[in-house]
Amino acid sequence: MLDIADELHRWVEQGRDFAVATVVAVGGSAPRRPGAALAVDADGTAIGSVSGGCVEGAVYDLCQQALEDGESVLERFGYSDEDAFAVGLTCGGVIDILVTPVRAGDPVRTVVAAALEAAAKGRSAALARIVSGPRELLGRALVVGSEDSSGQGGFGGFGAHPELDRTIAAEAGAFLDAGRTGTLEIGEQGSRCGAPLTVLVESSVPPPRMIVFGAIDFASALVRVGKFLGYQVTVCDARPVFATKARFPEADEIVVEWPHRYLERTEVDARTVLCVLTHDAKFDVPLLRLALRLPVAYVGAMGSRRTHLDRNERLREVGVTELELARLRSPIGLDLGARTPEETALSIAAEIVASRRGGSGVSLTGAHTPIHHDAASEPARRIGSVA
Repeated sequence: MLDIADELHRWVEQGRDFAVATVVAVGGSAPRRPGAALAVDADGTAIGSVSGGCVEGAVYDLCQQALEDGESVLERFGYSDEDAFAVGLTCGGVIDILVTPVRAGDPVRTVVAAALEAAAKGRSAALARIVSGPRELLGRALVVGSEDSSGQGGFGGFGAHPELDRTIAAEAGAFLDAGRTGTLEIGEQGSRCGAPLTVLVESSVPPPRMIVFGAIDFASALVRVGKFLGYQVTVCDARPVFATKARFPEADEIVVEWPHRYLERTEVDARTVLCVLTHDAKFDVPLLRLALRLPVAYVGAMGSRRTHLDRNERLREVGVTELELARLRSPIGLDLGARTPEETALSIAAEIVASRRGGSGVSLTGAHTPIHHDAASEPARRIGSVA
């Protein structure tokens, strides 16, 4: 649901009633991941998607029904070998979808509204909803923000037992810290409601950072692609004549400073990608010496193979280890035969996505690898009991 938070937050502010269908779990090949959502308001307006088109019509009807009867429902969709025209996923996968009405006066509306507001305003938030268990608990929600991710509680609750609220708030806080969306399974004893529960936790965190070092033409194209992929993009260069808003109108931030000094003081995390396009030793060496020791997702550097070998020797001379050098993607990008700045930006972006998702970078034609990778996916977390 939080993937369409901007639009849904506007609906809440406008006082609209709506129902939201959220992907809870997937099996096999499926086009959308858990957390993907489609919402329908009382006038029949629809936003979002849960399947890329395969089952949207059926899910739309479920949302309208939920708005009428006020009941949450969990529905499974999959491909039917017996009837190829049945409502299902033509890609052969299976998806479980939770449909929840969000109407004026419903207890869940206040909780959902708080999560949507946080996500729409760029604050970290995790929304936990019961997707299987006693019928009266289905769709009940609790929201946790970054300020209470230590498990001291959250906003909302499930109405079963205070200890259940505290347990799920703590677990949702852990999901939020990792920026992860997934399911949490709680055993009968741990649920305190006489039955096992499955809880969907959706995390919304500020967009990951892409820092592009070197204000060159290739950087301009990479900024555009980075924004398209959802990154908050910073361009950094020590030369004020090149690092200008006129040259990089789509960048979120432009910094005129020596690259390594900026990297020393700016905030990065495990989702940050660093693209070094300067290919100038006086910038590259101190910058990469620092970058390769930071807990970031990706470090890539532009340059010819000769430049790469020379740069590696310079980095070894300043104490960079072989293990640290192994993290460096250089020459940067995948082999697409790129020539233009736009093609090169696509090559770099493809490598970043492959690194993030666990892809091989080879052509899917003739390959026997999965189409959809998720390097960060984990099995459902299970809790047997609560102390």
